[in-house]
Amino acid sequence: MTGANDPLLLERVRESFSRQSFMGLIGAEVIHASHGKVVLDLPFRADLCQQNGFLHGGVIGAIADVAGGYAAYSVFGDGEDVLTVEYKLNLIRPAAGERLRATGEVLRAGRALTVCDLKVDAMREGEEVLCASGQQTLMRMEAPRP
Repeated sequence: MTGANDPLLLERVRESFSRQSFMGLIGAEVIHASHGKVVLDLPFRADLCQQNGFLHGGVIGAIADVAGGYAAYSVFGDGEDVLTVEYKLNLIRPAAGERLRATGEVLRAGRALTVCDLKVDAMREGEEVLCASGQQTLMRMEAPRP
């Protein structure tokens, strides 16, 4: 379910992602989309940190949730959308570095429910350091009409 960036899928994911005002507010962007896998990038910003200077756990949870959501979205057809049912995230170490990279990858896509693996890495001096790992369940739904 993974592979090289799919330009048409990347465009489709980015178009939907652009309507997520919270992701725009925090400065996240989609950097990869292939069938069953989406990667988001978030530059480090002091205004997104908690009192000790690490990126806030809520920000980590948000980008993990969205990465998994778009991984599921990437395997659905036109006219279909996705909604998170639940997710569990382990915060393994403090998120510090130049940026965060969140990866969502489909483990199983079913008719009604899809399960994704979630991973958030802190990018520190060119190296990926795992800071969060989790799993998510999403429901397939009819895309809302404008």
